[in-house]
Amino acid sequence: MSKFRLAHLGLALAALGFTAAVPMVGLAPVYAAEAVRPEVGKPLQEAQQLMKQGKNKDALVKLHQLDSVGGKTPNEVYLIERTRAAAASAAGDNDTAIKAFEALLASGKLSPTEKSQFSEGLFSLYQRGGDLNKANAFIERQLKERDDPKLRGYLMQNYYKQGNWSALESELKSAEKRGGLNEDQLGMLANVQLKKNDKAGYVNTIEKLAASYPKARYWEDLLNRVQGKPGFSGRLLVDIDRLKLANGLLKKPSEYMEMGQLVLQAKAPAEAVKVIDKGYKAGVLGSGPDAARHQRLKDLAAKTLADQSKTAATDEAQFKKDKDGDNLVALGYGLVQAGQADKGLKMMEDAIKSGTVKNPDEAKLHLGEALAVAGKKQQAINTLKSVGGTEGTADLARYWIMAINHPIGG
Repeated sequence: MSKFRLAHLGLALAALGFTAAVPMVGLAPVYAAEAVRPEVGKPLQEAQQLMKQGKNKDALVKLHQLDSVGGKTPNEVYLIERTRAAAASAAGDNDTAIKAFEALLASGKLSPTEKSQFSEGLFSLYQRGGDLNKANAFIERQLKERDDPKLRGYLMQNYYKQGNWSALESELKSAEKRGGLNEDQLGMLANVQLKKNDKAGYVNTIEKLAASYPKARYWEDLLNRVQGKPGFSGRLLVDIDRLKLANGLLKKPSEYMEMGQLVLQAKAPAEAVKVIDKGYKAGVLGSGPDAARHQRLKDLAAKTLADQSKTAATDEAQFKKDKDGDNLVALGYGLVQAGQADKGLKMMEDAIKSGTVKNPDEAKLHLGEALAVAGKKQQAINTLKSVGGTEGTADLARYWIMAINHPIGG
């Protein structure tokens, strides 16, 4: 019985999104060395020659003739299907390629590396043919044999394309437990939660995105969404703006104006002056039809700061006499913003310790912010970690820690 040495031939799988070229017989020399009958070997060689000439469809016709040859050995079937897989892939014959790939994977003749490569190629063929159910079933079988993050990623993509939100969410949460999700996968989870109207889950996922991948779009979404959580206090809107400013998210004149007004109401005129000056330097304030309004707010902030500087000592004494911890915290914060960090921080700390503040968590949030402004990052983080509450203070404290540890562009 004659032996035919079959030439090496790469599988052109780039069109399938599978870039690794798989040698035709070079990775399985033991099978290539086995006897191949002339009635099988000669058409195989002719088919390969046609493929070298780019005549892949003609090669498939030639290979089809071998289907009627009886008594083929497992090695002959393997070599035929391997050649057919290459020709069909190159010819764009998806159905024929799928059958050939399935036969090769079932042959038991592929090396572990090739099995992985052909598995990925077959999955790509299923996807290209639009048979996502079959692609998913195939991946699930593969995952029972070995856990492969790449295959799990493909499975998630398919679930997303199918709109199978329950299966996708389950797979994503399992992946998160195994070692966390990357940015794209967190984005998928956020989209699933939006479609399911899971507002709390969505905010939680966007928080993870903002923490791990600090980008303006995640921070903007997070800060806008947290305001809509049940029980969120309107008193904390100024703190939302402070986080926006810290992350460089203030862009519009109205945003600078709103923050300037809010921090003035919070008795922090030095901060208002800084905000308004930043708006002017950015070219956002001081021009357009509202330029006069911008100037009036700027003048008001400067006057309020001058007045506070004159009365700070008297106000402090009165607040202590009245046991007005909230005003002491506000005054202390204002002093930190005005450059008197040591005095202002001590005033805030003493007020909180005195037990005379009405909202201790809100006071500690502002102390954490003040420590961050003073450049005392670790102390700020330690203070912010102690903030609780159900009105939004705990959320904003976490966000401040995120902003300190992972600033946008930092």
